[in-house]
Amino acid sequence: MEGKKKYDIVIIGSGLGGLVSAIILAKEGKSVCVLEKNNQYGGNLQTFVRDKTIFDTGIHYIGGLSEGQNLHQYFSYLGIMDNLKLKKMDEDAFDIISFDDDQNEYPHAQGYKNFIKQLVHFFPDDEETIKSYCEKIMYTCDSFPLYNLKQGEGYQSEILSINAKSYLDELTSNEKLKAVLAGSNFLYAGIADKTPLYVHALSVNSYIQSSYRCIRGGSQITKQLIKQLRKYGGEIFKHREVTAFGFENNRLASAKTKDGEEYFGDIFISNIEPKTTLKLIGEDKFRKSFYSRIQSLEPLPSAFSLYIVFKPETFKYLNHNYYHFSDSKRVWMANEYTQQSWPEAYMASMNVSSENQVWAESLTAITYMKFDEFQQWEKTSNTASEKGDRGAEYEKFKQEKQETFLKVIDKKFPGLRNCIQSVHTSTPLSYRDYIGGHNGNLYGYVKDSNNPMKTFISPKTKLENLLLTGQSINMHGVLGVTIGAVVTCSEILGKDYLLNKITTELANKR
Repeated sequence: MEGKKKYDIVIIGSGLGGLVSAIILAKEGKSVCVLEKNNQYGGNLQTFVRDKTIFDTGIHYIGGLSEGQNLHQYFSYLGIMDNLKLKKMDEDAFDIISFDDDQNEYPHAQGYKNFIKQLVHFFPDDEETIKSYCEKIMYTCDSFPLYNLKQGEGYQSEILSINAKSYLDELTSNEKLKAVLAGSNFLYAGIADKTPLYVHALSVNSYIQSSYRCIRGGSQITKQLIKQLRKYGGEIFKHREVTAFGFENNRLASAKTKDGEEYFGDIFISNIEPKTTLKLIGEDKFRKSFYSRIQSLEPLPSAFSLYIVFKPETFKYLNHNYYHFSDSKRVWMANEYTQQSWPEAYMASMNVSSENQVWAESLTAITYMKFDEFQQWEKTSNTASEKGDRGAEYEKFKQEKQETFLKVIDKKFPGLRNCIQSVHTSTPLSYRDYIGGHNGNLYGYVKDSNNPMKTFISPKTKLENLLLTGQSINMHGVLGVTIGAVVTCSEILGKDYLLNKITTELANKR
């Protein structure tokens, strides 16, 4: 080993899961190295600049960050909470659900009491139903001990097999109320006959607890995490694309990068897409059944996004997000659009660049788009570190989609067009190339309430020194991935040990 640097832990990919794992392990005195293929660290936390304006790739708002709430506690343990610049969203409506054929704008409010109060205003006869819904959400979240920083054996499988849409259908026959309660299902790309209730519950609960935007974008989380990682002696390198692994007696020995470097380690954590991870390591290294189960997992849909830069002081800043549907009956079906009906739903969100913002600088609008529509450009690639050109045909296709999408948004926000300075787009291919999701999927793979274990991926693999982390393991989203990283690190440090460590340290900080 003379002259070769060896680490206790080598982490592939610097998304949130990789960075959180790196800090937890570095805090325990382990030597850690993180390898990132892109020019920017942070995976879905990345921001980018268009027309001098910052846009977020994936983090449009974050929940559970008020004092004492779960993400606040995890971020405090990681040492980044106090340096984040946040703006609390509208308490009475952090999200607004709306429909083409209905003048009402239905609010999702912060705090369960307030959540009920704001909705009862629109559904005066359904107070008991809304209360019962809130209790069910809280009960479901309580079934996941780590969600609340508690010890415990974890969830009962019956929780995993309750279907979200079926639950709402049994709860009430009020179609509009069901559509409103499920209205933010773009957060997890909800699929009617598959999405489990727990995915819905874990997603919405933390926003109902509290909702914040990141001032000047989510990449500040990455910056703070990297600062902490370096403080504990961890190393991190970009432009290091891992293309192969070295083996020794059925164990991973090293990660080899495109530029010919080799990083040796005792334990490897992959924070990149599981399908990609297994392909890189080699089919022969895994049980056939496991390899084919992972490769056959169905990716969640991808997205087409518009990034609109406004002319100065023309469009008022709105301190909430919109989830808008062409029709309340399409709430679970918006990703099954036809060419004529697209887009059937979208999320619109604004970036915030100062605490007391009056005018919006920008608006991001995201809608579903199938990867298949981009099949003819599938072989092209374009990233910041390796510029590529997908050709004129592609640009024309994007332009047409942009125009169709803008028309739909302009209906919801009349006059919006007159405020536009410039418009930029991203397609499923952009998501694939920059974030590395399989076919540009937004949140990992479909979780299936009919077969929860088939779609469940454990952080452990058959290779004893390879672990997985990231949005496809456990749960996606900032909170889900953070908890997932804790689960991954527990496999190395021991579950009770790590949880005790976190809770003790938080108790001492108080």
